[in-house]
Amino acid sequence: MGWCLITTRCRYRWPVPNLRSAAVARPAGPAQWFPMIFIGLAISLVIMDATIVNVSLPAIITDLHVSSIDAEWINAIYSLVFATFLIMFGRLGDRFGRRRLMVIGVSVFALASAVAGLSGSGAALITARAVQGIGGAMIAPTTLSLVNAMYAGRARTVAFAIYGSIIGGMAALGPLLGGFFTEYHSWRWVFYVNLPIALVVVVGGLRLVPESRETRFDPGTDVWGIPLSALGIGALVFALIEGRNYGWWTATGDIQFLFRTWPAGGVSPVLLALVVSGAGLALFLVNERRRAAAGRSVLLDLRLFRIATFSIGSLAALIVSLGELGLLFSLPLFLQNVQGYGAMGAGALLATLAAGAFVSAPAAAALAEARSPRFVARLGMAVEVVAIAGLGLTLAVDTGAWVFVGWLFLYGMGVGLATAQLTGLILADVPVGQSGQASGTQSTARQIGSALGTAVLGTVLFVTLGTQTAQHAATIEGVSTTQAQQVADTVQQSAGTAIPSLAAQPSGTALVAAASEAFTDALRSTAFTAAGFVLLGLLATMFLPAVRAEPVQADRAPDPADRHAPLPPG
Repeated sequence: MGWCLITTRCRYRWPVPNLRSAAVARPAGPAQWFPMIFIGLAISLVIMDATIVNVSLPAIITDLHVSSIDAEWINAIYSLVFATFLIMFGRLGDRFGRRRLMVIGVSVFALASAVAGLSGSGAALITARAVQGIGGAMIAPTTLSLVNAMYAGRARTVAFAIYGSIIGGMAALGPLLGGFFTEYHSWRWVFYVNLPIALVVVVGGLRLVPESRETRFDPGTDVWGIPLSALGIGALVFALIEGRNYGWWTATGDIQFLFRTWPAGGVSPVLLALVVSGAGLALFLVNERRRAAAGRSVLLDLRLFRIATFSIGSLAALIVSLGELGLLFSLPLFLQNVQGYGAMGAGALLATLAAGAFVSAPAAAALAEARSPRFVARLGMAVEVVAIAGLGLTLAVDTGAWVFVGWLFLYGMGVGLATAQLTGLILADVPVGQSGQASGTQSTARQIGSALGTAVLGTVLFVTLGTQTAQHAATIEGVSTTQAQQVADTVQQSAGTAIPSLAAQPSGTALVAAASEAFTDALRSTAFTAAGFVLLGLLATMFLPAVRAEPVQADRAPDPADRHAPLPPG
């Protein structure tokens, strides 16, 4: 595996005599795109729900009277559970039917959404969000592996372009819808909106999406693989999400976790989570190696990492995810707390990112066919770097809306180009029979990268915000160093939401200006850090081998076995 990560010559495929994937029979021509409607709607539920709740949190806190810790877990629990079970459900989809698991996942997601919308307490909402994460973990890898199994040649390039633009677009569209429902209806509609979409997916999916599964597989059930992978990945994502809040090594305060109190200054639960994660993942790898050597079924076939496109592509996806969603986390805070936008206005600006992603999808497919998917993925990442860095360079307290629109639209175009083709490259040489576990693995890599990126970028944002606020406030006449630090602590701990309220204090106008300038400096540093991560992901793709889709006869539905016939090692 290590050699594959540093050379473009490794395109290893192995004989898989006991692994077959049933051919997907479907009509050619325009009818072949009907399944993409329901697959796209299914993945839209998952992606949109990761961001739609953000702008609704203040209303949820007020309505349900939840604590700041509960408010944090309303978001965190969804990402945590989602990442924990991706590999498991990807593998189950391979064995028991990808369409079947997608439909079950959408049904679970819809039921949990209904409960979330009806929740009367923070605990009920957190529980519903956890169940949503389970449903999302069923949907994400199965939709991706269905696309991988159903299409080949030009159609596959177009399908992945559509899939990637949906991911990028829905991530940005979520805040807009969340702001709309919160301002004009109720926060509960950010969950109710999932119900009609889910109904359409279930009915249309059962009628028009062909089933796809393995027909033969190795004997036995990987009983230990499921809990070990869930424990290792879940503990890791928890540590990445909560490290800044709970403390990476020592507890930042008295923390109630796992039915006990972790005293301030003592060992942090995050450190325990990191230890548990390391042990769980190590045991998981040992278990998978031993089962594979014995010819028994495994949750994750480690030989996948011998495929250069899969291993290097997954690494690049992880790195890119560190920076790709950074602006979606920090920019809404800036727009609302510094520039005075409401939830709807901030969401509308972010929606221009979605517009860019949708616009670039047709160009991505055509360009990938003319050049190569690798070229388009690199081009998209380069566009992202330019857009994020450009926004950082032009950022100011009074930056106009059209500046944001221009850079975010360009950023969205980069996301639309890069996400689709990088995903297609990752799965290009994976046997279709194993596309579920491969899809779950690359999705897990993205989720870990996203969680790590949120931790790193959040640290950059808030540390810079606190430091710069203290420095700017200390220059105000009549404000002592101690008072400046108190203001900085208040602004930092509130994630900037306290900035408007500073106007009521003595020297309030100057304090608001100082904190706003500090937030601008912090967002600028965050943007440059995010651009740096995407640039590292771009550099990682330099080791990817080229993959050019072969044309498929128009009168013949592609058989996945044709695309991935096993080759001897070499």
